[in-house]
Amino acid sequence: MQRRRITIEGRVQGVGCRPFVYRLAADFRLTGKVRNDTVGVTIEVQGQPEALDGFVGRLQDNSRDDYPALMTIADCGFETITLIPDETAFSIAESDAAGQLVSQVTPDSATCTACLAEMNDTNDFRHRYPFINCTHCGPRYSIVQTIPYDRPNTTMATFEMCGTCRRQYEDVADRRFHAQPVACPACGPKIWLADKSGITVETDSDAVIAKCAEVLRSGGIAAIKGIGGFHFAVEARNEQAVAELRNRKRRDAKPFALMAASVEVIKEYAVVDALSEKLLKSPEAPIVLLDKRTPNAIAPSAAFGTDRFGFMLCYTPLHYLLFAEPRIDVLVMTSANLSDEPLICKNEQAIDELGEIADVFLMHDRDIFRQVDDSVVHEVSGQAAFLRRARGFVPSPIIHKQSAKSEIFAAGADLKNTFCFVKDRQLLMSEHIGDLADGRVYRHYTRSVEHLQKLFDVKPTVVVCDLHPGYLSTHFAEQLDNVKLLRVQHHWAHIASVLADFDESGPVIGLVADGTGYGTDGAIWGCECLIASLTEFQRFGQLAYYPLAGGDKASKEAVRPLVGLLGEEGLTENADLLAAIEPDADKLKMIAMQIEKSVNVAQASSLGRLFDAAAALLGLGTVNRFEAELPMALEAAIETGIEGAYPIELFDRQGVWNLQYTPIIQGMILDMRSGVSKGVIAARFHNSICEGLLALAQKARQMTGIVETALSGGVFCNRYLANRLIGRLQQDGFRVLWKKSIPVNDGGLSLGQAAIAAALIEKM
Repeated sequence: MQRRRITIEGRVQGVGCRPFVYRLAADFRLTGKVRNDTVGVTIEVQGQPEALDGFVGRLQDNSRDDYPALMTIADCGFETITLIPDETAFSIAESDAAGQLVSQVTPDSATCTACLAEMNDTNDFRHRYPFINCTHCGPRYSIVQTIPYDRPNTTMATFEMCGTCRRQYEDVADRRFHAQPVACPACGPKIWLADKSGITVETDSDAVIAKCAEVLRSGGIAAIKGIGGFHFAVEARNEQAVAELRNRKRRDAKPFALMAASVEVIKEYAVVDALSEKLLKSPEAPIVLLDKRTPNAIAPSAAFGTDRFGFMLCYTPLHYLLFAEPRIDVLVMTSANLSDEPLICKNEQAIDELGEIADVFLMHDRDIFRQVDDSVVHEVSGQAAFLRRARGFVPSPIIHKQSAKSEIFAAGADLKNTFCFVKDRQLLMSEHIGDLADGRVYRHYTRSVEHLQKLFDVKPTVVVCDLHPGYLSTHFAEQLDNVKLLRVQHHWAHIASVLADFDESGPVIGLVADGTGYGTDGAIWGCECLIASLTEFQRFGQLAYYPLAGGDKASKEAVRPLVGLLGEEGLTENADLLAAIEPDADKLKMIAMQIEKSVNVAQASSLGRLFDAAAALLGLGTVNRFEAELPMALEAAIETGIEGAYPIELFDRQGVWNLQYTPIIQGMILDMRSGVSKGVIAARFHNSICEGLLALAQKARQMTGIVETALSGGVFCNRYLANRLIGRLQQDGFRVLWKKSIPVNDGGLSLGQAAIAAALIEKM
């Protein structure tokens, strides 16, 4: 006989781990106990060595059908301990809240098929209950206040379980054994319908759902409270309703997310391949970007200017009940806020701030402790690629082999902000926060930092931020007391984020493409070839500098980078083309004069602004009403099957290889004057950028012998460019590192900052 203490770390709380262990011990006829603690789950088992070995093997075999769907073991260790001779049974012990917090918090999860079946079963006591859940699904991160993950530490603490729920909770054979949010109509949260003034108009659950559906069918706007916050919903095929939502929400152009109840419905409007279907049906249930079918019945203004829809499936019981109503087929389901402000999750705040937008409010009384946006993914090179990492994925950490010497806080960037804590081997990234220039988003950022720091009991002694002196995230980091402050160049952090995602240290050839990053020379970087590791980097190549006039206006008005790219001679030769883009001749003269006299002008290697200029040149628009609107239109314009490209020129400028933009711009203009279609020109432009980046990587490999490349930056959200460049690099013998678990845009930057800080501390 032996007794072993087994410690497992990872996503092991709130996922049915303890009941699984209980049943596993019974299968192998072992005695002992299991409990949650601040590290994860600790198991003590006693029995014959062969049985103990079998138990440990089954514990880690996630291929079996009986394995908890949401459980992920990151580390499993055991030791032999003293026997307890008179022990006769296996039990689930009370959780241990003592010690340093290391345990993971499980993300919120979409409703499982078993719960859906019960919800639709007229004989089940949870028939049509909007909050049905079990150990395999339901709210987790959005309701947990502290760990261990037990009911008293969640917002469900205010709901006392009835006898029936309690019996299921305590029955080891039941799917709800130790399911912390377990509830039913007799003892759990309830829904009601309120008008725009907050006055309750219906409390009967079925009537609430039916009346909300009637509002949507009649073209109204509903604010619906979900797992992570409120959504605005309108009927997606009603152009008048969608346009009215845009008007009230003050969101002129950015595409809206769509929701449907089944993949079969989505396939009527979009192309769904095997990977996309798997993502849609996954427990994480993200928004998945899918190619539009044409023609389709979705309102044109739901997602104009792009060739894709962002679809998600229902992921809460309430969603499913709403979609079961007659003629509720596809809904716009977008964050309930004004413009790009933080998601609203509190009932009172929703009434106060959204009453001028929503016609009705579908509310409930399960408090959301942590608001969480929907995650957004698309498919690149045969794998899921994040555009926004939030609900369903956060706060699952990136686990490294080596522990960090110090606890670290990484402040992230100002656009698409996330932040990151490092504790032991865990890199804990926040969910998508947003753009910090908005005062409400910045306040949400500061509160979020405090919340995650307390949740995981992190006490950073090292803080890392962007090199940009004007970033609000930098200012926040500078104000923290009793810490060592590190500043990291933006594009180095981008490449480091790729290395951190793969738990590698480099060096690699890093290709970074985005709109703006503060360079070590004070210029605006945005298309760089770096030789980078986690401890140092060298700028090997770049897009050649061009003058960018107007500061922040240059990221909105495409004519500003275009004037700088054309140069004085190009402005004269192409006055007719410019007049079509910007009829205001005085404005063009002013921008040209700014550049000539260097007034509010920066030197830039921004690839994002080059994409803006190319889109404007092709007549696809002149203003980015939301980030990357023009580049998205340029990608959508591409004619498929075009392999041609404009000439590529590299030249050495003071030891840094420069990719010249002039032949690309001149080639586009020549094609335009020759009557070549916009689709062909858009394809050739993209192909040229791809070949230019490939040429820089080839030159870097020739001079360094490095064959690993890492890609990062918001421009690579462009699926055509990313797919083509990855393919070309692989064909040429490069090993390509493409992010697998974090966004390629600035939403992944904090992970790179954190990894650099951890590596630099290791060397100190």
